[in-house]
Amino acid sequence: MTTLKLAALWVASLFFTLANAQPMTPALTPALKAALAPTGELRAVINTGNAVLAGLDDQQQAKGVSVDIARELARRMGLPLKLVVVNAAAGSVSALAKQEVDIGFVAIDPLRGKDLAYTAAYVTIEGAYMVRNNSPLHSNDEVDRAGTRVVVGKGSAYDLYLSREIKHATLAYAPTSQAVVEVFLSQNLEVAAGVKQQLEKDITRLGGLRLLPGRFMAIHQAMATPKTRSPEVVAYLHGFVEELKANGFVTEALKRHRIDGVALAEPQALPK
Repeated sequence: MTTLKLAALWVASLFFTLANAQPMTPALTPALKAALAPTGELRAVINTGNAVLAGLDDQQQAKGVSVDIARELARRMGLPLKLVVVNAAAGSVSALAKQEVDIGFVAIDPLRGKDLAYTAAYVTIEGAYMVRNNSPLHSNDEVDRAGTRVVVGKGSAYDLYLSREIKHATLAYAPTSQAVVEVFLSQNLEVAAGVKQQLEKDITRLGGLRLLPGRFMAIHQAMATPKTRSPEVVAYLHGFVEELKANGFVTEALKRHRIDGVALAEPQALPK
């Protein structure tokens, strides 16, 4: 084989290796560790109001994909983990904005971006509309009409999105995403908006309800940290999340907690 052919094979092999290499988390220096967890423990806020990411076990302890990710981060940092459990996305955002915690798990939204710094998304969740079986609505496009009332969890990603997008329908609010269906039924509203999986569970539990086909939004769930944290902290968390996506950790966590209908987010380079 000629030297030229050998060189070509070597270059091709190098490109294949680089293309298939798993992302690596940046080195965790003592200074970076202190900047990420200044209290000496990793404080993570967990929202049990999003059934896809977290919930409570029989002992009322937090469990789920976001809990597993927080535990893995604490393990790598060699720090104890403190979980701050809330039941709504607004509680997570508040704890992060007030720097009461070091990390949280929230949907990426530009309004929240003024207080939070995000990693890339690790999973993508579908937002869906639910109606009664006898509803005249049969598609997502029919929802935004005068006289239609859409209930959503206050401060949730759906609330933020629909507040921007809805032009003719009226938004109503439940205190948490978990209470959406209760408010929908008790106030005799036309549409409920929320996590597709949670609404499917409510349909099975209650009957007489159906989802409109497809989704009205895709929710990109990411890890977040207070905006005041250094770019090095954000880069470390970004690399950590990308590594867990690439090495199968997130996929295995979804399987372990029997979460269906959720897509692993696409790889994403750290923004410049």
